[in-house]
Amino acid sequence: MAVTQQEIENRLWDAADELRVAMPEAQYSSVVFPLMFWKYLSDTWEHTHQTFLKENEDLDLSAEEADEVEYSNYQTFKIPFIFPGTVAECRASWSSILASVAQHGLGQRVRASLQAIESANPDKFSRLFGSMTWTSEAVLPGEVLASVMRTMNRVPKMHEGNISHDVLGGAYEYLLKRFSDGSGTRAGQFFTPREVVELIIELLDPENHESVYDPTCGSGGMLIAAANLLKSHGGRGYTLSLNGQEAVTDTAGVARMNLFMHNLTEFKVEVGDTLRDPRFKNQDGSVKQFDVIVANPPYSLKWKPWAGDPRAIGGVAPQSSADWAFVQHMIASMDPKKGRAGVVLPHGVLFRGGQEATIRQRVLENDLLEAVIGLPANLFYNTGIPTCILVFRAPGTKGPERQGGVLFIDASKRFSHAKKRNVLGEADIADVVSAYHSSFDTDGNSASLGGGLAARFISMMEIAANGYDLNIGRYIKRTASEAESLGSLIDFYNVARAERRRAEKNMTRVLGAAGIEGFDE
Repeated sequence: MAVTQQEIENRLWDAADELRVAMPEAQYSSVVFPLMFWKYLSDTWEHTHQTFLKENEDLDLSAEEADEVEYSNYQTFKIPFIFPGTVAECRASWSSILASVAQHGLGQRVRASLQAIESANPDKFSRLFGSMTWTSEAVLPGEVLASVMRTMNRVPKMHEGNISHDVLGGAYEYLLKRFSDGSGTRAGQFFTPREVVELIIELLDPENHESVYDPTCGSGGMLIAAANLLKSHGGRGYTLSLNGQEAVTDTAGVARMNLFMHNLTEFKVEVGDTLRDPRFKNQDGSVKQFDVIVANPPYSLKWKPWAGDPRAIGGVAPQSSADWAFVQHMIASMDPKKGRAGVVLPHGVLFRGGQEATIRQRVLENDLLEAVIGLPANLFYNTGIPTCILVFRAPGTKGPERQGGVLFIDASKRFSHAKKRNVLGEADIADVVSAYHSSFDTDGNSASLGGGLAARFISMMEIAANGYDLNIGRYIKRTASEAESLGSLIDFYNVARAERRRAEKNMTRVLGAAGIEGFDE
């Protein structure tokens, strides 16, 4: 009888749970994902090797000839030998190491195996397994690592002839979510809630043969979601060119493994700081451009501001917050003919003053911003603040009904309560996407779409009259009968604070102009 998806997930979690005696749950992913992917590669290689042997058993081939035939016509990657020429020589495969498992020195043999696979397949698996600090006996005792491997070995052979990539990918996603649920704030480093990912991808709607880019790709969820959505819409997800950059080496490895487990091979994940050292560039040094750009960057990140960087449209974001710098990078990365971008950011980007206000004004004057979508509070693992999605279009590519203005959608009331956070349901996502594709006039009235959803298209003239402030509460008024959530109270407080600062600045300017001492600007 076939093993079900849930049984596979349960067995993988049982393996992860063996780590509880050695490390906190927040660190499980650094061990489990490399082991899981190593088993997947080993099972796949061995299955293909057996096929090769069966189909060529009548041929009289030397060892060298057999290798040439196998790697030319059958295998797509190599599982080499480790410790060659010694009594410890063995294949760097899961089954070989497990068969000779001895707790003493196990971490060393596992590390040697993973490093050998990386070295033997530099085009596919370079730096795939991350730092591998967990292979140290001081970090993870050999007896615990042995228990994890023996428990994980109860998972059926993880090759496509036995388990589909849909099931394997689903199991990987299950572990990502499970680790995130137990990891608290650390989860935000690599995992964006899947419903938020799905909403952004639905809004941007990738098409066959397009390029997709995530400059802060984490575990690769947005890239995978793009391919899955296209497939669900009858397209060919495998035709997408998937590209991502991630600052944390281990997290970039998680992303690569995630993509492979979903049978997505047309991808490139680079390691580095996207703002300081963008790795996707043209020969002339300019940033490479893509059809679809998606991101959930770290919020209000302190950074070293650019000096003379061509990405700095409208100015340079302040050192205290790189939010608009990420937006500027995404704008620079949009293909000029059909580029579009979607990014999740805190509400502060909508109204903060200073350098951010100057950048925001330029972006609006260039008519690059298409939509602002307010999300509920407490959706994310690493913050409880309300966030918003900003949708951008390359210059001149907005539809006629969206030119010269911005569509505002307030979805802050659309959520369900889960154990540790709020979640968007399928109906919530569908309704927001429907609102995004709807037409709205500029009569000054908000359109209530029912179910706690409201929208309004705002002309650039009205936005300019409001000092290019994009706070959603300024343009979409909720009725007094609607209950005020913590998120909306924070939103209103931020509006009031911004307006107070604006009034104080105007007062100082007027009094200073009148020559009243102590009030010069």
